[in-house]
Amino acid sequence: MFIPNLFLAVPRNPVTALGLPLALGFLVSAPPSSKPANSNWYHNLNTPPGRPPREVFPFAWTLLYLSMGYASHVAVKALDDSTSVADRDDLSLGITLYYAQLGLNCIWSPIFFEGRKPGLALVDSLLLTGTTWYMTRVLDRPTSATTTYFLLPYCAWLAYATYLNAGVWWLNRGGSEGNAQKPEE
Repeated sequence: MFIPNLFLAVPRNPVTALGLPLALGFLVSAPPSSKPANSNWYHNLNTPPGRPPREVFPFAWTLLYLSMGYASHVAVKALDDSTSVADRDDLSLGITLYYAQLGLNCIWSPIFFEGRKPGLALVDSLLLTGTTWYMTRVLDRPTSATTTYFLLPYCAWLAYATYLNAGVWWLNRGGSEGNAQKPEE
């Protein structure tokens, strides 16, 4: 599997490996418009049991972005050192999946908060969670489980976040989500 050099160069350096997901996460969670998470629309949504206080999210996501970034660094270093064709194939696939999940991660907030489409955000969340679990599985053996230690908390959080997203969609499917397309007044 061919991976462009830029996609290998970024995680090859531990600083840029950690910085890329952190910077992207910051950019998509801090849109230039007013904070969507503070909108009346968001606060009026029915939510499932177990939603943490909103102050937890920035802290949790910062740790998860750093963790996934470091896992990408470990995967690229393993690719650089690997002589096994099977390992190189798995590592290449894993790195490709890393960028795919990063893209899916980046579009969730705009879909949910700015687009006000919890159903579409749920589809994204399901794809993100599935891609990340598969990436974790693919990278496990060729990195001697090192990436798994960094990615399992992310996988668990994504499962939890998908539960929250599904709950919001389900609890608001006939009411608030139907009004979600109207701009705030």
